[in-house]
Order: sequence, then C-alpha cells, then structure tokens
Amino acid sequence: MRYLAFIVILLAGNISFSRTIIVGENESVNSIRRAIEIANAHDTILVRKGNYREGSLVIAKPLVILGIDLPVLNGEKKYEILTIGANDVTVKGIHFLNSGYSAMNDFASIKVIDADRVSILNNRITGAYFAIHISNSSHALVRGNTIMGNPRSEQLTGNGIHFWKSSHAYIDSNHISGHRDGIYFEFVTFSFIRKNLSENNIRYGLHFMFSNDDHYIGNTFKSNGAGVAVMYSKKVRMELNRFEHNWGASSYGLLLKDIADSDIHNNLFLKNTSGIHMEGTSRITVHHNTFKENGWAMRVQASCNDNEFFYNNYLGNSFDVGTNGSLVMNKFYANYWDKYEGYDINKDGIGDIPYRPVSMYSMIVEQNPNSLILLRSFTVSLLDKAEKAIPSLTPENLFDDKPLMKSLTL
Repeated sequence: MRYLAFIVILLAGNISFSRTIIVGENESVNSIRRAIEIANAHDTILVRKGNYREGSLVIAKPLVILGIDLPVLNGEKKYEILTIGANDVTVKGIHFLNSGYSAMNDFASIKVIDADRVSILNNRITGAYFAIHISNSSHALVRGNTIMGNPRSEQLTGNGIHFWKSSHAYIDSNHISGHRDGIYFEFVTFSFIRKNLSENNIRYGLHFMFSNDDHYIGNTFKSNGAGVAVMYSKKVRMELNRFEHNWGASSYGLLLKDIADSDIHNNLFLKNTSGIHMEGTSRITVHHNTFKENGWAMRVQASCNDNEFFYNNYLGNSFDVGTNGSLVMNKFYANYWDKYEGYDINKDGIGDIPYRPVSMYSMIVEQNPNSLILLRSFTVSLLDKAEKAIPSLTPENLFDDKPLMKSLTL
C-alpha cells in the first residue's frame, strides 16, 4: 500500500507541474516560438486561430502543440517550418503553409530527427517541398493529415510522407496528393500503412525501398504517375488495397522488384496499365485478388520463381498474363479466368482442361511493343486461337490446371 500511495503521489506531482500555455493575438503570449521557449517538458501549447509567421521552429523537449480552429503556420516559401528533435511530442490541428525549397536540403513542413513516439495528427499541409519527413525514429504516429502539394517535376517536388531508417511507424487515414511519392519508405521495418488515400502524385503513390516486415492494408492508390513500387524488400503483407487508374507507358498498379517471402491478397487492381509487374521476385503468394479491366492483369518476368497465384479473379483484362521467357517457375491454380472456354463435365466447378493465360499475341507484344496497334484485330484473334489448339510459342509450363468455372466472391 505504501508503494501504491507513493506512485499516486508521484503521478499527481507530474500532473501538477504540467501546464497549458495559450498563444493568440489577444493572449499574454502571442508567439509560438516564445511559447516553446518558456514551456517546460510535457506542457501543452494551445494555438488560437491566426496566421503565424515564425521562421523555422525547433522543438527540443516533450510538448503537445494543439491548434484551435486550424491556425496557419506560414513558412513564406523560405523556411523549414517545424523541426522536432525530442521524444514524446504531439502536433495536432495546425495548417502548415508554404514551406521552403532547397536543392541541398530536404526542407519539410514537419521534420522529425532522432525522436521516438512523435504523433502528427489531423494537420493540413499545403505548398510543401517535403510535407512530413521522419528519420531515425521509432513508434511515430502519422494520422488523419491532409497533404496537398504543388506538383512541378520529380526534382522540384518532395514526398508527402517520407520515412528513413525507422521502425514501428503507423501511418493511418491520411490523404496525400500532388507530391513526388505519396508515401516513401527506405530502411523502415515493422510498420503499418493503413486506410490512406494517395492519389495524383507525380511518381508513386507508395514507394518501398529496403524495408522489411511491413504491412499495408486498406489503402487506395489512384491515378499516380507510376503506381506503387515495392523494391528490395521481404516479408511485406499487402491486403485489402485498391490500385486504380494508374495509366502510362511505365505505370503499374503494383511494381514488385527483387522482393521475397511476401503475401498479396484481397486487393483490387482496376484499370491500370499493368495490375502487377514482377521482376526478380520469389516466394510470393498472390491470392484472392481481383484484376479488372487492366491492360495486363500481370506481367511475370522470367526472373521470378517459386511464386504462387491462386483464387484470383481475372475479369476484362486485355492480357491476363504476360512474360518475357519460355521457362516459367511459378504455379497458377484455381483461378477464375473470364477468357476460359473450357467445359466442366462432372460439374465440380473446375474446368476439365487447363487454361493457358499467356496468349501468342502477348508474347509478340513483349518482343515488339509497336505490334500493340493490332490489338483486337481479326488476325490476332486467329493467331491466338491457333496457339490454343497447338501451343508452340507460349511457355509450355505456364498454365492453370484447375481453372474455376465461376468467379469468386471476394
């Protein structure tokens, strides 16, 4: 009991020493900079509505900064607006406007360096070079922010949410548009990306590099210049995401390059140039996804091996599967293909003859992209039917020997 009483007294003492500082035009403190200077660790700074031009602010102690009615912190296109270098900092409800640009430094509206347990919540960030830039951090929470950039070029535009060398991050329910990459991970581990909308970015809606044991779930990546890229990573889970309207000569719903031991399931790939493009991938399971109205549902290059594709729907794609080699070391089984013309005599729901998803014409296009102009021509239709009857050019061992007769309800 004495120990319990001591703990209660200690907590009460901590609470009594924390205070709230109000910043506003008619308050005793009218500068956020001044409030940060006089605040003690774990104090709360309430910022009233207004337009604050404070240059570059630095937080070097645990603080909570809360905006009332979305006050504007204006970088005047010259400054990195807020730099956080302390653990246990929360920034909520602020409008960060017009941070500076630097060709030498990654100026950001909010930059976090060597700090853990930082929460960035319900802010609006517009006109930023980098919007939120976090490095060498753990347990960061980035939730409910609206980030709108001014897209110019890849060189003149930074990323919306940028993480480097961090772990256990949680990026949830943000809306990012108009940046180079909407969300960027490099050397980031054991982290979640959940329920974000990343759209109309110059390059990728999401870009993974050298990041392992991460999970992204329930996001929408829409109308981005090159789609989504997951590269040089392993143990990545991708589920319940939507990859939509990522069109262009070098655009993908999802680009997988040199990744391994990962799982892709329950996603929708809708109206992309390529739903999934795979290079150098191994031991990936792709299941319970829907590929609808893409140019290529999947492009599985010959450098891929030991991947499994099952219980997927392929609906209305120009090409179901494309590849650039004759030897395929991956397994396709129990998928629904809307182009399948086989039969099911015993009525078990599985086609009695295998389906070969790689058409002769797709092999020709792989070697000569200009031949795509003949798509849906009568000549191409004859070639593909002849190839189905007597396969010769398409990969001999790329087939689904248990094609489903009805589409899956996913």
